[in-house]
Amino acid sequence: MNKWILALSMLLLCMSSWLAYAKEYKLILKDHLFYPAEITVPANKKLRLVIENQDDTPEEFDSFDLNREKVLYPGRTSVIYIGPLSPGRYDFFGEFSPNTARGTVVATEVNDADN
Repeated sequence: MNKWILALSMLLLCMSSWLAYAKEYKLILKDHLFYPAEITVPANKKLRLVIENQDDTPEEFDSFDLNREKVLYPGRTSVIYIGPLSPGRYDFFGEFSPNTARGTVVATEVNDADN
């Protein structure tokens, strides 16, 4: 039993340290569109996407590039953790409104002086 408590404690410690270093970026889903449609983030860093669904209908955040999907319930805020990302462009879309709810995460190199 003590081994399980120790293992769980270590897991929680690792997760909390990971979360503490994740920079937060906010997206808004409104009228089946993501705002902003493009966000620029530092490459090789852990990230926290906070998505507020202001629509009256659910949407599903979906990204093959980011290997993430999550239902965004109407009137609620959802969190998706990503990264660290290599430099590049990572597309995402709303599965229920794929022609309008589209966006891109652009991961760029940053100098240590920029941090």
